[in-house]
Amino acid sequence: MTDEHWMQHAITLAARAEQQGEVPVGAVLVKNDHILGEGWNQMIGLNDPSAHAEMQAIRAAAVNVGNYRLVDCSLYVTLEPCCMCAGVMVHSRIKRLIFGTHDAKTGAAGSVLNVVQHHQFNHQL
Repeated sequence: MTDEHWMQHAITLAARAEQQGEVPVGAVLVKNDHILGEGWNQMIGLNDPSAHAEMQAIRAAAVNVGNYRLVDCSLYVTLEPCCMCAGVMVHSRIKRLIFGTHDAKTGAAGSVLNVVQHHQFNHQL
């Protein structure tokens, strides 16, 4: 499968968020062309400020593999992650991040901050 294929899947998940009245962001976590977890924004519906698409996908993947370390995985997300999500990506040892568009307000993968490649952390994407 290609990066375009998985990003299209993330876009489909973003549409689900939009249908639920959420900010339309979707994410899918993949390893060896298999989905380990997916998610879409659910902050409003769950009354949970951490229920970002990336967080939902990472949580589901960790449960599916039985480990918080998601080594050699790729995360596809429609919008550049915020610092909270970027921090979780570093902590979970995700290998690759592919995002659809930059976020000039809160992007933490290069736009405002670059948490995912900070040289002082123990892992960089």
